[in-house]
Amino acid sequence: MPPDIWQTAWQTWAPWQIAALVCGLLAAAALLSAIRLTLARASRPDPESSEGQTGVRRALPLRARVLGALFVGNILLNTAAAVIAATALIAILSEQGFASAAGVAIGVVSLAAVLAEALARLAARAGCVERVFGLVGLRLENYAQKLSFREEIRGRLDLLDQDGDVPNTERQMLGGLLDLGEMTVFDVMIHRTKMRTIDAELPVQEVVREVLASPYTRLPVFRGTPDNIIGVLHAKDLFRAIEGRRERARIDIEAVASPPWFVPDTTSLRDQLSAFLAKKQHFALVVDEYGDLMGLVTLEDILEEIVGEIGDEHDVAARGVRPQADGSLLVDGSVPVRDLNRMMGWALPDEEATTVAGLVIHEAQAIPEAGQAFTFHGFRFEVLRRMRNRIVALRVSRLPASDPVEPVTRPRAA
Repeated sequence: MPPDIWQTAWQTWAPWQIAALVCGLLAAAALLSAIRLTLARASRPDPESSEGQTGVRRALPLRARVLGALFVGNILLNTAAAVIAATALIAILSEQGFASAAGVAIGVVSLAAVLAEALARLAARAGCVERVFGLVGLRLENYAQKLSFREEIRGRLDLLDQDGDVPNTERQMLGGLLDLGEMTVFDVMIHRTKMRTIDAELPVQEVVREVLASPYTRLPVFRGTPDNIIGVLHAKDLFRAIEGRRERARIDIEAVASPPWFVPDTTSLRDQLSAFLAKKQHFALVVDEYGDLMGLVTLEDILEEIVGEIGDEHDVAARGVRPQADGSLLVDGSVPVRDLNRMMGWALPDEEATTVAGLVIHEAQAIPEAGQAFTFHGFRFEVLRRMRNRIVALRVSRLPASDPVEPVTRPRAA
């Protein structure tokens, strides 16, 4: 473009007007940047509410589009400021050549844009945008509630899962890691009725046989009643104590066992995992608010919530889930709902009940008799065996997708 055209463009505006326009564009770009940074840190819908559960999925893509639009607007404003400043400086420095004038203009505007971005970040961190919005009666917190970074990751994970971009194994591992703060040791503990324990009054030979017959290396030691735990016996400590001794019968099992570690059943898995790592222990006994023994939890139990079942050559093979030829499952009532979901890829709710039997009792609002069947959550649950007040075995069948399933709050007997 000839120099006289640049000169004509320059003469149309006064120098202070050009400077004010460039500063105004840079200020507008900084404002958009501050709004973008503020929205990036702003709160989103509460996932605990019914609206928040779907709101997370709606808010994330909408928020991404808004942030993208603000980012593009910021770039356009900075570009416009650079072009206008270059036009003005070219008119002034035309005698030094187009390249020199344009280079100086772009360099000056780029430096100003960097300073504006830095000021925008400071303004966003100081809450200046919220204060400005508040002056006109607009408050960001009126539109959403706080959403932690874990809940935002979960929302993004759900979106990626819908697109099929996350392998099922990795999705379960990430989901299990995020669930650690929401679950308690009560949800994953081994119930006291299934604990393998050692009587401190047994002869040493009997204790050795019990330890060798157990798939576990750590066993609680009780005295008098199984609820009176006085220690935890490690197999290595036992064999180390009896090695080289002729009079093994005189070994005090209680002295060999380590002191028991009791934790409340309301402890979150995240806190318990941190406690295991801090104390360098793998084993804890779970008690309720009255101090009564509820069960035990191990480091492996928590890790299995993240990576899935961890098996070795000494683990008991039976899991309590036996597939049948007709597509149904024979399930022990004590099988955790989360384990069944993980094994079968289902989504049965586990908020109100830990085990499959507990889920049926919760939905039925009663303890069913053997032979009763219920349909809920897209499945049919038939009670096969009941022992006293416990559901021992069930048959679980997934209903065909074509069958209409009502969202029942209290299941109907089938």
